[in-house]
Parts: sequence; C-alpha cells; structure tokens
Amino acid sequence: MRDTKIFDEIIDQTMGTVGQSREQIFEIGEQSRQELQALENELVEVRLKVATIIEKTDRTQMHARFARNRLVEVSKEFDKFTNDEVRVAYEQANDYQIQLAVFKQEEIQLRDKRDQIERRLVNLKDTVMRSEQLAGQMSIVHKFLSSDIKKVTDVIEDAREKQAFGLQIIEAQEEERKKLSREIHDGPAQMMANVLLRSELIERIYQEKGIEQALNEFKDLRKMVKSSLVEVRRIIYDLRPMALDDLGLMPTLAKYLKTFEERTQISIVFRHVGKETRLPQQLEIALFRLVQESVQNAYKHADPTEIQVKIEIKPTKVIMLIKDDGKGFDPSLKKEGSFGLIGMKERVHMLKGEINIQSKLNVGTLVIIGVPINAKSN
Repeated sequence: MRDTKIFDEIIDQTMGTVGQSREQIFEIGEQSRQELQALENELVEVRLKVATIIEKTDRTQMHARFARNRLVEVSKEFDKFTNDEVRVAYEQANDYQIQLAVFKQEEIQLRDKRDQIERRLVNLKDTVMRSEQLAGQMSIVHKFLSSDIKKVTDVIEDAREKQAFGLQIIEAQEEERKKLSREIHDGPAQMMANVLLRSELIERIYQEKGIEQALNEFKDLRKMVKSSLVEVRRIIYDLRPMALDDLGLMPTLAKYLKTFEERTQISIVFRHVGKETRLPQQLEIALFRLVQESVQNAYKHADPTEIQVKIEIKPTKVIMLIKDDGKGFDPSLKKEGSFGLIGMKERVHMLKGEINIQSKLNVGTLVIIGVPINAKSN
C-alpha cells in the first residue's frame, strides 16, 4: 500500500513537471511568434524606406549630373556669366553632391538594418518551429500520462499494438490541432495582419504618390481580403462540411470530391445508386469521413491517377466502394504508421458494419464498406 502511495506521488510530481514544462515552452513559442510578427512588420517598413531612398538617390543623381554639366559650362565660358550665376552654379552642384552623399549613407544604413532583421527572422522562425515541436511532444507525453486509454486498448489484442494505437490517437489529435493552428496563423491571421499593414500604407501612398497609386493598392487589398475569406471558409469546411446538414450526404460528397479533384489533379469518378434519401445525421457524418479518409489515404500513399467512389443506398444498408489505380500494398504485411486504416476499421466497427480492404502491388486498392442504416453505434 505504501509503495502504491509513493508511486502515485511520483506520477503526480511527474505530471506537474511535464505540465509546467509544456506551459513554459508554449510561452516561449508565443513570445517568439509575437516578436516574429513585429519583425516582419518592421521588415516591410524598412523595405519601403529602402525603395523610397533609392528613388530619392536616383532623382538626386540626375539633378547632380545636370548641376555638374552646368558648372562645367560656366567654368569654360566664365566671362559670359555674372558672379551670381557662377556662385549659384557652384552652390547647386555642391548641394546636390552633399544630398547624394547623405542619401547613399542612409541607404547603406537601411540595407544593413534590413539584413539584420532578415537574419533575426531566420533565427526566430527556427525558434518558433522548435518550440512547436517540443510543445507537441510534451502535450503527447502529458496526455498519455493523464488519459485513460483503457477503453480504446480493449479492442486490440496485442499489448504493443494497444499502446501504439493509443499514442497514435493522441499524436493525431495534437497534429490536427497544430495543423489547424498553423493554417490559421499562416493563412487568415497572416492575411489579416497584412491587410492591416497595407491599409496603413495606402494612406501613405495616397499622400506621396497620389490617388491612382492608392487606388491600385486598394484593389490589391480587396483581392487579399477575398482570398482570406476563401481560406477561412476552406478551414471551416474541412472541420465540418456545413452542406452536410443542409443538402445531405450525396451532394456534399459530390462537392467535396470535385474540390479534391481540382486541388490534387487526380481524376475522380463518383457514382451513387439507389434512392437519394436523408440518413441519420451521425451516419451521414461517419460515411462522409470514411470516404474522405479513403481518398486522402490513396492520395497520400498510393500516387494514383484515378479514384472511383461508388455508393449504393439500400433499404437497410449502405454499401461504399472506393477504388484507386495506385501502387497498392501487400495486405499480409504489417505496415508501421497505418493508423488511417486502423481508424477506419474502428469507425466501421462502431457503426456495426463491415470493411474489406483488397490491394495488389502496382495494381491498386479497393475498399468495400457495408454499414446497416438502422443500427446504433456503440
């Protein structure tokens, strides 16, 4: 009993240490991301200043050249000009030379500052990436220590496979969260930050270069906002296709597969047989995810040129066939990292259905799924 108590104390201390370390790593990552954003904004400002000073330098060089030519002309025919004209020619040439020297020095300083910022950005991006990796690993450890994966492991006979499957579930959840976080940060969040910055620049461009240049910038800004809106809708759709609730399974699958075809350039052949009727909501979601997982697996691992998806809705059963002409695999060999197939089998099992996966090397893969319509999942 005493040993059990000591063991529990050790676990609690370990959990506390892991939790604190995870929070500290997360804080470091957040601080680095904020500094990264600030530096990226500063870099845009510096680049704009560099472009402006180059323009001023070029303009001043042109004026300086004219002033030197004027001074040479005055020097050659000195007697033809008054003292004031000679003095003005000399002062103008001298002033332009001084301005040119000042602009060039300012350009050198700005270029040095730009290079320093770019070097700091490289280091900060590396820090952010490392902190994300560490935070993800620490989250996996923390969740594995704190989660009860007994219910999941009961369905797997081999002890090592049970542990691996539990870890893969946690890792997949963390990877999905990290992917979503990165998509939002690199997509809509980045675009919104750029929109804010560009909106500030439009006012400056309007003051310095006039209304036409400002309008051109505004048009680009509007395109950026539209692009951001498309990206937000795509992320929301990936999380949960809203059309599923309104239109049903078949139209939603047709839309998803068409979008998938356009994005991947893989030919998709979609057919459905039987009366197109609404199914229970949870069943429609599960069937959609099974098709989604199947085509994603084919795209990621099989390198196909065509994927066929066929769904037949019978009075008491739904039958789905997903076939690709990719490189296939040997079903008799256990493959590491085949979490996608295990997850699909578990989903079908929860629906009290059956799944049959047939594959041949260099021929392709056929996934056959049968799910009863009226059965309730566990």
